Amino acid sequence: MSRSILLTGASGYLGGTFLEFLKDAGLPAHKIYAVVRSDKQAEAVKQYNASPMSLDLSDTDAVSAAIIDNNISIVYHLHNPLDMSTPAWIKALATVKQQTGQHVHFLFTTGAKLFSSHAGAPTEPFSDTDPSLLSIQQSQPSKAPIDAMGLGARCNNLVVETAKAHGVRSYIFAPCIVYGRGLGFGNKISIQTVAVVKAAVATRRVYKVDDGYPTWPVCHVEDNSTLYVEILRSILGGEDVGEGESGYFLASPGSVAWDEIYAAMGKALKKRGVVDDETVVKADRAALESMGEGIDCPADFVPMQLGGLCTWVPEHGKKIGWKPKYAAEHILEAADAEVELILEHMGNARSYAIPKGTPLKQ
Repeated sequence: MSRSILLTGASGYLGGTFLEFLKDAGLPAHKIYAVVRSDKQAEAVKQYNASPMSLDLSDTDAVSAAIIDNNISIVYHLHNPLDMSTPAWIKALATVKQQTGQHVHFLFTTGAKLFSSHAGAPTEPFSDTDPSLLSIQQSQPSKAPIDAMGLGARCNNLVVETAKAHGVRSYIFAPCIVYGRGLGFGNKISIQTVAVVKAAVATRRVYKVDDGYPTWPVCHVEDNSTLYVEILRSILGGEDVGEGESGYFLASPGSVAWDEIYAAMGKALKKRGVVDDETVVKADRAALESMGEGIDCPADFVPMQLGGLCTWVPEHGKKIGWKPKYAAEHILEAADAEVELILEHMGNARSYAIPKGTPLKQ
């Protein structure tokens, strides 16, 4: 039976690359609607065999009507990891289920930060197939050291809890440090690798922001996209890949130490004359202030932008047949090309919008 799928974030780094991979994925019959904000974007998504849908995502009534009127049974939400309006989306999907008898699905794109030290997650290894993940996330808002991270955990929990209450199958998809050239029509570059470069441009040096030797999961943008595709392939094939409390996915082949990423990018930046010294040193308060100016956030939030510890282990994707093309260490081999790409497109880069003056905790 043909399915209708709604995708948000199609003009973004992850969404655009996903669309490119989806075009030639050879999936069962389906129709893709991609949310757009302009006529130019509407024309752009057509090249991916997608139908543009002009929709104000802040208008929950309009969102609900779009889902119900178009019999959309699968939503891939790549727009905003801090979106608290998801119950409206999920309830609309439940209406489609009632009307069509089809299972309905809601995939929510969050971020590995919500499973890291920044959000009060465990600092010992834990898997994305851990049956206690929902309980872990439910405990995080009260102990997250950064309020925005507590909000992110609440958003994830809201999706899982609302979907369960309304008979909708939910999936929490977490990108990590994603790198590589975006293949979509919009944004070509990532966020966290960009933050390293923008901070270095501002200070003419690469600084580390943590004590010790913390690690973080990494993933090439193409591999991130193929996991999106494999989940959708399984859904369209009627397979149970694990949903709800068992529906968390970390898109990563493994982890790399931040110090190694800093060193590799520092070498590439020195080669281009962006920094004066490729040696990586620990940031003091003055350096954090300057880095914050460079990445447009308060100094206290700089470590969240380009550091921290994430011990989350990716297992779920491989269980459903996902095979990443690039090993985790490839990010170090690709650092020179990544720096070149970022410097080429940095004027269009986006970052986490954290206003100056925002406290870590209320």
